[in-house]
Amino acid sequence: MHRTDLAALDRAHIIHPYLPSSATERVIMVEGEGSRLRDSHGREYLDATGGLWLAQVGHGRAELADVARDQMARLEYFTSFWEFSNDRAVELAERLVSISPEPLDHVYYTSGGSEGNEAAIKMARYYHHRRGESSRTWILGRHRAYHGIAYGGGSVTGFDLYHDGFGPMMPHVAHLTPPWPYRAELFDGRDCTDFCIAELEETIDRIGAQNIAAMIGEPIMGVAGMVVPPDDYWPRVAEVLRRNGILLVLDEVVTAYGRVGTWFAADHFGVRPDIVVTAKGITSGYLPLGAVLVADHVATELGRDHGFPMGYTYNGHPTACAVALANLDIIDREGLVERAPKIGDFLAAELRRALADVPLVGEVRNVGMMLGVELVADPTTREPLPGIQHIADTIRAEHGVIVRDAATALVLSPALTLGEAEATRIAESIAEVLSRTTPDGTVHRGAAR
Repeated sequence: MHRTDLAALDRAHIIHPYLPSSATERVIMVEGEGSRLRDSHGREYLDATGGLWLAQVGHGRAELADVARDQMARLEYFTSFWEFSNDRAVELAERLVSISPEPLDHVYYTSGGSEGNEAAIKMARYYHHRRGESSRTWILGRHRAYHGIAYGGGSVTGFDLYHDGFGPMMPHVAHLTPPWPYRAELFDGRDCTDFCIAELEETIDRIGAQNIAAMIGEPIMGVAGMVVPPDDYWPRVAEVLRRNGILLVLDEVVTAYGRVGTWFAADHFGVRPDIVVTAKGITSGYLPLGAVLVADHVATELGRDHGFPMGYTYNGHPTACAVALANLDIIDREGLVERAPKIGDFLAAELRRALADVPLVGEVRNVGMMLGVELVADPTTREPLPGIQHIADTIRAEHGVIVRDAATALVLSPALTLGEAEATRIAESIAEVLSRTTPDGTVHRGAAR
């Protein structure tokens, strides 16, 4: 199909997330290899977002396509409801348990992160119900958190954008202050972790521990701008929850499968969650798949009597599971878990070097291959810079580098296979555009691409 026909048909028929109907531009990708993409006009791009924070092994891995084809020829799909299963789902479950933090030894499959968070919320409430504590219905989340767009996860998500016009949202949700050290004004002059723990304990006292099922949180807050908590935050949160009989659910949809330099961010922060939600990097995006990892004490309660009364059509999809197994093999074989902090730290250093003289940059932060460039209109007041989406669009249009705007930061999550020359190009492209940006978010004209 001619490239102009694709754009016209897209505008005519596809509803894009977060794109107003008045927008006419379409960037239609047709090829990918490694961290490179090509659109329908033949333009090449460097993907610094990893698709949508998930391309652990990079684009265009032919071996994953071969695995999918072979599995489809043998068994493309059958249900995993009731007593049914398939060999690939069983093999993947064993593999996931082998790399998961203790005490996670059970797997519940989904098709993605939103489904996974929905399942985790229901699991937490159902766990307490089965134990005779049906009053435990409250879910604790954080402001500026993102847990997908389904009803439960969307309610726990801490952005007004995801609530406005969709209400009423799920009841019995409380949002806490995010552990964001750069925004010291959030903590009334106190230590970030001390403030957050005191607020957590006060919230538990106010609601009543006997009424709270779980707290859910991203180990590193992605949509908030790759917000990295202090090292002592998660261990102290986990201790408070455990003391009050409240389950800890970690949303590792972005952080799992090597992105932070360990298989799971729970290992990085030294915590033992009751439930971990994963997706994205489990297949590097080659097929939709998610896996909720569940501790034995929770799984035992879910499995009693008639079992856990919740299932998705594509639970344990054999083709997706086969691709996930092959994807994990690549991550393991090519040492990408170990490589993530090395190339991530290199990219962070390149960003700090290139941006050292740009006053609009508040800080560069990273854990492994999760990076955020905090942008401020004034480095003294730390007022957020407006127009960040326009800045990301300009970087793409002028330099062919795809970055993402998230809240107050530009965020990067490239493939774990990213090369050093590519990392340098990303940093220099961002710096070139920011050097022409004024505190009101205006990007002055540069060279046309």
